[in-house]
Amino acid sequence: MVKTRFAPSPTGNLHIGGARTALFNYLFSKHKGGVFVLRIEDTDTERSKEAYVQDILQGLSWLGVQWDEGPLFQKERVDIYREHAYRLLGEGRAYKCYCTAEMLEEKRKTAFKEGKKPTYDRTCRDVNVQDSGKPYVIRFKSPLSGEVSFNDLVRGTIAFRCEELDDLVILRSDNTPTYNFTVVVDDALMGITHIIRGDDHINNTPRQILIYKALGYPMPEFAHVPLIHGKDRARLSKRHGATSLLEYRNDGFLPEALMNYLARLGWAHGNQEVFSREDLIEKFDLMNVGKSPAIFDMDKLMWLNSHYIKTLSEEDTAERLIPFLEGLGITICNRDILVPIVANLKERARTLKEMAQMAAFFFYDDVVYEEAAKQKFLTPATKPILENFLEGFKGLRSIDGDEQKRLIENIARDHNTKLVNVVQPIRVSLCGRTVSPGIFEVISILGRENVEKRLRRAIEAIL
Repeated sequence: MVKTRFAPSPTGNLHIGGARTALFNYLFSKHKGGVFVLRIEDTDTERSKEAYVQDILQGLSWLGVQWDEGPLFQKERVDIYREHAYRLLGEGRAYKCYCTAEMLEEKRKTAFKEGKKPTYDRTCRDVNVQDSGKPYVIRFKSPLSGEVSFNDLVRGTIAFRCEELDDLVILRSDNTPTYNFTVVVDDALMGITHIIRGDDHINNTPRQILIYKALGYPMPEFAHVPLIHGKDRARLSKRHGATSLLEYRNDGFLPEALMNYLARLGWAHGNQEVFSREDLIEKFDLMNVGKSPAIFDMDKLMWLNSHYIKTLSEEDTAERLIPFLEGLGITICNRDILVPIVANLKERARTLKEMAQMAAFFFYDDVVYEEAAKQKFLTPATKPILENFLEGFKGLRSIDGDEQKRLIENIARDHNTKLVNVVQPIRVSLCGRTVSPGIFEVISILGRENVEKRLRRAIEAIL
């Protein structure tokens, strides 16, 4: 059975790159009818924070990446790693290294002076030191010659010369394990069959393969996907949009849109751009993962998010809009009003946050007028137009669009002006700005009482 994992370190928030790695592992395991594991690699006790753990869990849950096993925490498994390290030590596949930090620094400086790669020179590899009270680390005995190769499911065959590999530390002097060791022990014991991760881990792979072999565990398959870059081709950073995944939630992006977008960062299925979760699970495979860095494009993400806003049911979008309205201090007493608001704004809003900002005027008793709009459309010259509209509006039997249209046309004729010169003062009076949904829809949503109240306030505001 296929089994994949996502194993983040809780030393920072979950960002776009990590979220995509999690998604690829999730989609591959679901496509194969397998299991997806979430493992938190928290052995770095100084930098690991519970707040980051929660950020990871909430981010994945919001995105819709659902784990089958976990979350499993490495800090609860330290005894297992120590047992494996001492097992390798007892079998002669690892050794105690007594070199101090000062000695290692001197060796590093010497190597730099001699133009050599600053790797450990294996001083303690074949030395039998009996002083058991002296601090030591446990180092893995890497082969001194030969080759380590593997078939990467994205990149094909990758090979390393053993001479390029040093004897890495697997257990520190404080008895804590190191990353390359714990990841092998965990992946082996958890039965992980496929390791899908960023290509910045390629250099770790030969060391991990050697540890698998030394421990006698079955070898998983590896797939290293290209990293994500910004449009300037530089590695993705905060200036490109590499913020916490939850920031996208807070900015009003839909999880369906972000999942769709992340899946397409480095993977393709023909020319198809829009995928549901079910589509992605059905069609995702590693054969169609590219070898070149994926380019993060915020404009494209915005387009995709706006597409989802347009295609989701208006009732669904209305429910999702509520937290963003509440974030503006708006209390929703009548949820029925939200559906027509969504219907009128969904073609314009790119995010739920934008939609909430556009919709806010519907809920404020005292509309705040944009200064430029007020200066242009709430003037002594437009006051008679607003007064005529208010008087005519109060006499309408119905406030449907046809009745409103006839009233506006009559006022434009009476004042010998264009329709827009009647509509815009009304719009600013009701909305506070010159851009809004259609004026007839605005009036219908606001209702007779609110329209009359806002018109009177606007008229009174004109000096």
